[in-house]
Amino acid sequence: MQSCEIEWNRISRERWQEMFAQVRRSTLLQHFPYAQALRHTQQLGARHGVIHMSGSAVGILQLGEVGLFGNAIHAISLDRGPLWFEGCRSAQNIENFLTSFACQFPRRLGRKRRILPEIENSELSKTVLEHAGMKPSTTTQFYKTVWLDLAADEASLRAGLKGKWRNILSKSERSAIALERDDRLRGLDFLLVRHEEDRRTRRYSAPSSKLMAAIIAFMAPRGEVLLLHAKLEGRVIASVLVLIHGIAATYQIGWTSGAGRHHGAHHRLLWRAMLELKARGVRDFDLGGLNEESAEGVSRFKSGIGGRPSTLIGMFH
Repeated sequence: MQSCEIEWNRISRERWQEMFAQVRRSTLLQHFPYAQALRHTQQLGARHGVIHMSGSAVGILQLGEVGLFGNAIHAISLDRGPLWFEGCRSAQNIENFLTSFACQFPRRLGRKRRILPEIENSELSKTVLEHAGMKPSTTTQFYKTVWLDLAADEASLRAGLKGKWRNILSKSERSAIALERDDRLRGLDFLLVRHEEDRRTRRYSAPSSKLMAAIIAFMAPRGEVLLLHAKLEGRVIASVLVLIHGIAATYQIGWTSGAGRHHGAHHRLLWRAMLELKARGVRDFDLGGLNEESAEGVSRFKSGIGGRPSTLIGMFH
């Protein structure tokens, strides 16, 4: 077994972000502005680690942390990480990392561990986590998403859309709706209000509007926020919010009115977002969580884009 060392907080913010930008399929929750937003809204600190295997850097992770009384009371959270450099993601490296991580933060009285690893659900993955001393949560559901590879050309991306999705897009393109990119985020407050209403009504797990506003406040100056609206006769009938992190992006919030659904506005907005992201050099598009029980229609919509479904192993502690 290779030796594994996690080097904490020894590199500059700039170097961390350079390393983050090398990662395919990076996640929003491992992005530096996400940690800034958590500190701003929840007073949650963060550690930034570089994973070394036998002296070579193979990955990175961002760890949420809060401690009291010299860490006698200690809570840590690893959400959708670690992230691995090209060619370094292997079952052996994952097991080595988890074993080292568990040794550094062993289960004890006064410590709470929450680990949602960016690991695909499988019996092998479960075995690896259990060998490292992790126990599965009995209350957390599996996180499901769809990853879309944007490296293909526009024609190939369009051909990859499922037939019904592509037909609705074509019909929407012939409609009277107009698209607008909201670089000044003037429509953000309205969208966040709709997001909060929907989150509470459907009772699904998603960042609150307060946290979302903080995340956007830290990402917008970096040019990492893409907000698009569909308009009919000058009135907004649908909107999508996409957040860019490194060479990946996440479809974060979508809203549509009855008129928007009638005109297929959401299909057109997301297609426009895909092309905008591709033009900006984004390689991978995380279409966000799927929930067939509370949001079956949304799940069908996202699945129709033709990406690769992914189910994570779930929460451990």
